[in-house]
Amino acid sequence: LRDNSIVNGSPRGISVLLGLYADELDYYRSDSPLDNAFYHHTVLPNNSAVSDFWNNSYSLIYNTNVIIEGLKHAPLEETEKNQFLGEALFLRGYLHYNLAQLFGDIPYIKTTDYIENAAVSRMPLTEVYQFMEEDLRTAKSLLPIIETSGERLRVSKGAASAMLARLYLYTEQWEKTVTESTAVIAEGTYTWQSDLNLVFLKESPSTIWQLKPQFEGSATKEGETFIFDFGPPSLYALTPNFMGDFESGDLRRAAWTREISNGSVSWYHPYKYKQNMFAGSSTEYSILFRLAEQYLIRAEANLQMGKLQEVRNDINVIRLRAGLEPTAANTQEEVRNELINQWRYEFFTEFGHRWFDLKRTDTAAGVLGPVKQGWKATDILFPLPANELILNPNLNPQNPGY
Repeated sequence: LRDNSIVNGSPRGISVLLGLYADELDYYRSDSPLDNAFYHHTVLPNNSAVSDFWNNSYSLIYNTNVIIEGLKHAPLEETEKNQFLGEALFLRGYLHYNLAQLFGDIPYIKTTDYIENAAVSRMPLTEVYQFMEEDLRTAKSLLPIIETSGERLRVSKGAASAMLARLYLYTEQWEKTVTESTAVIAEGTYTWQSDLNLVFLKESPSTIWQLKPQFEGSATKEGETFIFDFGPPSLYALTPNFMGDFESGDLRRAAWTREISNGSVSWYHPYKYKQNMFAGSSTEYSILFRLAEQYLIRAEANLQMGKLQEVRNDINVIRLRAGLEPTAANTQEEVRNELINQWRYEFFTEFGHRWFDLKRTDTAAGVLGPVKQGWKATDILFPLPANELILNPNLNPQNPGY
């Protein structure tokens, strides 16, 4: 999951590629057709990153099914067996969730039978989400309250609730969204980190689930990918529009971005992760879920139910840590715009949050249409890999526009 999946922090992961696809990142590798395709919305079915999204995810899903099937007769204590099963079911749901956001209707794979899997068809998203909910709810019932690594490297009940809250938000089940996000916020295992400079350290109490670098002393892939010390950048930088839209006084600008200048031109890189090379110890791990998301998830669900004061309360938790005054938004539209803005500046360059937010709120065309020369309405979904359609024609039809 850390090294060979869509959520790795390298230039092949969605933090980068969806940052380019949305409006967060500019690229500086002139010889990179991959960056160019995502930045200009010219992704085609033969794109190698799209193939990686699909193949690496289903490879990991196959591994979760190996574990699930193998546990039926494994000579383990019941408590240990339950934890492994809960973890495998959580991961199966999580991996399918990411695939569904990228490709829409997909197969939900629950077996290691390669003959059956070779001929699967795509399922409607509603059915995919039902299977996902089943896996996550079962996982939640099996997982421990406190995970055993001591470093939040293995998922727990809180991680399952966090993922369920995200799923319910995307499926517009507002009451369930509030229930699960509140469970994470109020349960007490995860506590608010009020110092922006400490949020991404490996000991942060607001982290729900994170991935440890392969070797002690290594940096995160995010740190290695985003940080640069001289201009112009060799890989990526935050767009001028993104930097220019920071609200005056927002401390996240100073804490989570860094300016690099050659004397006449300035560039900015994400600086959430500050270690970018090998050292005596790893100070940061790659965070997949953190507490701030649950406040924004709950706020968005309450907004849909018209509970504006509850929305403002949760938004203000985010704003106050950023050094901002409580929101002055009063109308539903003002509160909605403020919420979208807090999603943008709290979760920039984190696993495609920005792109998924634009997609979920049906605002992608209005935001990206004027700035992406290749924008088309069908860009909401990526194409299925061409090779997969050849190997298994049951996966047809291809997504519109490709």
